[in-house]
Amino acid sequence: MATIEVDRSDVEQFLSRFRVTVVDDDRSRSHHDVTLSGSDFERLAGRYATPESFIEACFGFLLARELKEQILPSFDVSQIGRYFPEFEREIVWPPGTAPG
Repeated sequence: MATIEVDRSDVEQFLSRFRVTVVDDDRSRSHHDVTLSGSDFERLAGRYATPESFIEACFGFLLARELKEQILPSFDVSQIGRYFPEFEREIVWPPGTAPG
């Protein structure tokens, strides 16, 4: 199971930047620079206490679908849905948690 380390590196008025390190059991690492707009955080992260916990959940989502080496080294959270159309639905309501 991979460990996901999230550090906020910068906060601008409408955008936060994060440095994410993914460490596998064999101690191999990948590093990623991720941005998150305030509007995407408000729209998608209502159940997450902090932007850092939301970014960690985003990486959990990605790692369930691809190897850490396949995750882009630099991207904005809004790009995830282009590669995985189910992203927004599942990040808001993970499987088995949707109301109804």
